[in-house]
Amino acid sequence: MSAPPPSSAQPFRFGAVILAAGASTRMGSPKQLLEIDGRPLLIRAIDAALASPAWPVVVVLGAHAEKIRPVLARLPVLVAETPEWSEGMAASIRAGVTMLRQFSRALDGAVVALCDQPAFSAAVIAQLVAAQRTTGRSIVAAHYSGRNGAPALFLREHFPTLAHLTGEAGARTLLNGDPAHVAAVDLPALALDLDTPADVAAFRPTPP
Repeated sequence: MSAPPPSSAQPFRFGAVILAAGASTRMGSPKQLLEIDGRPLLIRAIDAALASPAWPVVVVLGAHAEKIRPVLARLPVLVAETPEWSEGMAASIRAGVTMLRQFSRALDGAVVALCDQPAFSAAVIAQLVAAQRTTGRSIVAAHYSGRNGAPALFLREHFPTLAHLTGEAGARTLLNGDPAHVAAVDLPALALDLDTPADVAAFRPTPP
């Protein structure tokens, strides 16, 4: 039996999972450490989560974990490593949600976010949470490029499903499922993710 959604009169307790396990093969170097305005891309994502009410913040590592861990050493985050990172996004979601559930049984939900979207921010998280409180939907997803995607907020009733996902698609089927369960927030700026050197050049044009 699924847990009922939290009452709007109660504080909404949610954690955050930041997916940062990919190999960055198209970038040619770990994009998690790519500096934008003087800060690594992953640190920008972590700072966004830490600036929100989300707690705890879990960072999922896989490829290049040995290079990334030192950057996280002084941050108040939990680090989950998945040796199955090459399977795809599902492995990272499994690892992150499993750690959240181990940390606290009192969470009402979780935001799952990527590390490579420069427009991800605490304000984006606030919009997702506000949409959940307004609509009562058990999933709230960012909507861009014609479909729902990350970041997304899941109520805890979906934690068992997230903890058993398989494959490269991650939670895409859940996010684009029954509209009776999924609310979408239009966030077109999140369509930009940094996967290749060309993406970086377009995002950060050379000064004239």
